Amino acid sequence: MENESNKPLRFEPSAEIGLTAQQVESRLKDGLYNKESNLPTKSIPRIFADNICTLFNLINIVLAIAVLLVGSYKNLLFMLVILANIAIGIFQEIRAKRTVDRLSIINQTKVKAIRDGKKQEIAINDIVLDDVIELSSGNQVPTDCIVMDSEIDVNESLLTGESEPIHKKPGDTLLSGSFVVSGKCRCKAERIGNDNYASTVFSGAKYVKKVNSEIMRTLNKIIKIISIAIFPIGALLCVNQYFQNSGNIPETVTHVVAALVGMIPEGLILLTSTVLAVGVIRLSRHNVLVQELYCIETLARVDVLCLDKTGTITEGNMVVHKAIPINGTTKDELSYALNCLTASLDDDNPTYNAVKDKFSGKGSKKAEKIHPFSSAKKWSGAYFGKEGSLVFGAAEFIFSNIPECASEIIKEFSAGYRILAVAHSENDFDGENLPQELKPVGILVIKDKVRDSAHDTLEFFASQGVELKIISGDNVHTVASIAKEAGLKNYDKYIDASTLKTDEEIKEAILKYSVFGRVTPDQKKAFVLALKEAGHTVAMTGDGVNDVLALKEADCSVAMASGSEAARNVSQLVLMDSDFSSMPRVVAEGRRSINNIQRSASLFIVKTIYSSILSVLFVLLPLSYPIEPIQMTLVSAFAIGLPSFVLALEPNHERIRGNFFINVISRALPCALVVILMTILNVILHLTLGTPQIEYSTLQVIILSLAGIMLITKISIPLNAIRTALLIVCAGGMTLGITVFGWFFGTNPFSLTMLILISIVCAASIVLFAVFNKLADKMKLNKIIKIKL
Repeated sequence: MENESNKPLRFEPSAEIGLTAQQVESRLKDGLYNKESNLPTKSIPRIFADNICTLFNLINIVLAIAVLLVGSYKNLLFMLVILANIAIGIFQEIRAKRTVDRLSIINQTKVKAIRDGKKQEIAINDIVLDDVIELSSGNQVPTDCIVMDSEIDVNESLLTGESEPIHKKPGDTLLSGSFVVSGKCRCKAERIGNDNYASTVFSGAKYVKKVNSEIMRTLNKIIKIISIAIFPIGALLCVNQYFQNSGNIPETVTHVVAALVGMIPEGLILLTSTVLAVGVIRLSRHNVLVQELYCIETLARVDVLCLDKTGTITEGNMVVHKAIPINGTTKDELSYALNCLTASLDDDNPTYNAVKDKFSGKGSKKAEKIHPFSSAKKWSGAYFGKEGSLVFGAAEFIFSNIPECASEIIKEFSAGYRILAVAHSENDFDGENLPQELKPVGILVIKDKVRDSAHDTLEFFASQGVELKIISGDNVHTVASIAKEAGLKNYDKYIDASTLKTDEEIKEAILKYSVFGRVTPDQKKAFVLALKEAGHTVAMTGDGVNDVLALKEADCSVAMASGSEAARNVSQLVLMDSDFSSMPRVVAEGRRSINNIQRSASLFIVKTIYSSILSVLFVLLPLSYPIEPIQMTLVSAFAIGLPSFVLALEPNHERIRGNFFINVISRALPCALVVILMTILNVILHLTLGTPQIEYSTLQVIILSLAGIMLITKISIPLNAIRTALLIVCAGGMTLGITVFGWFFGTNPFSLTMLILISIVCAASIVLFAVFNKLADKMKLNKIIKIKL
């Protein structure tokens, strides 16, 4: 349906009727719908492409072709390991994708559209041009819209970085990606799909946070260094080996390929993605949706956890415990006032819903003007013409000095209850400000139950060295009382955030106190930024629109599925059952993943270190490289591949300590140095004793195998049944390969001379390994101390 200017004809639906079914169908046929609404997981073709089309795979294929061309077919065995790695990576990524997709469908945001005069829930991608959409507090604007009726406040910080709410009136534009902080309105979809303001940044009004992963940064550096070094080293080594092998091309190719294959940490990236993918699958079994893969790592490193009280520590199911008239107001007058407020306001939050359940507002007078609730001002109200204005909310924000008749009751019920003051004025509101001459007419006492699991959950985090900060918009005494009931150790270290006026006061308070009341959304964000500035890794949990700014800035953000869609959209993890007691399992899974990646990564890095240094060494030495690809395959299979994957999937809930790179290098470097020194000894023995080439090569395989077993032993301590069995299998596999299958792997039966040399090499390796590890541990400790200081 297009006009002469080749643009679609625009419908002007009413806010009450919306589009008709025929108009919607016409829009769908013309492709005028929102099309894509969320950040999808990788497609299956993309998963195949990402696992197959890598620089290292290309290098391996080129090396395999070279080996194939010289007819050394058994030396192609290393490609089977590469293909197995690719297959495992693809399989695990597809499993993780399907798991995340299933949970994403459950978590998928719906919007309320008005069609044929009826309110319908539709998916974001089913919104058509000119659709009438109803938005309320906590909703994220799904597509660029024009406000049709009512007035609302929106936050555009996810688009512009500005956190101040913006007031929107009929005719004003709402940008996709902004979210409603107060009020309720109907609006018309003005732009859809790629025409949206935010389409160049993200799809479906979803905030994209830059990945903060120490592991990813470290691995990318390693890949970059190897990618740069491998080509010149390979070229120089090729020239050297050609002359050392008297122009024998097959010998030259096999030795160069062995050196370059050793330099490539071919399974390291696979190991990381596989472990994290398995983590995603395991977390899904506990109803946790992982929206960003590397947040598992970040959460494992968290040392400060900021908690919103409502819906996290408490159940979030609020009820009005008491409605107390004060200041000469009767019970009936207070009930009438509250019914008028609930009949007029469109607020949608647990506190307001509890009041509306008690005071339904049926048959009561409706206001001429309303002021919806926002977390920043902490009150809502309405103007009723000649009858004046009514306001209810936090007493500290309504009155500059709380009247004595109200303060006594507030003090009485502050321990464990949420307290709201109800006030009346004969005057109208002063713009967006409160009316003058407000007088208290009542106090509402609202109760929320602490979760049964809260005590155990908080105790778990305390035992793991994670500092807890409870941050709430409630009265500070109420928050402190609930913190005490939930078992928070420092419940008595509390402060009213409304007294914090400067950035310096905020920075000082967040480090000193554990419980915060009357916190505004901007202050929550400031607390998170202050903690990060102080060197902490910060996680934030929340469920409301008032948590969005803080969730956005946290290193790891966790939302409840029952909360606002804005909170879910900016968070990296979503608890689908909205149960905070799932958090210990999430942290445990993160620690299992990261500890095991650190432990197993050292097996890959040690091979890369010694192969790179030996390749450079043999560019200078007048000798052929002592290893063939088939022998490197034997070592890689039993000293790296098998143990890395077994250890990577084991339970491991230890706290993450230190820097990933330092941790990996401190384990790998001593072993690599042993290999390098023992290789030099092997070269000296070969030159001085004149040992045959095959014995020279056999001794080198033994050096690599022994180093691998020593490193596996070190990272497996303390031994258990699985790790002991792993050591036996790895040692047995390499022993069988060197002895029984020596004919296949190019090793020689042991002569008396060889046995003596093996004994010398083994004894020296064990001593050097112990000495180097003691030095590495000492240097690592000093490094950690310097970092902390």
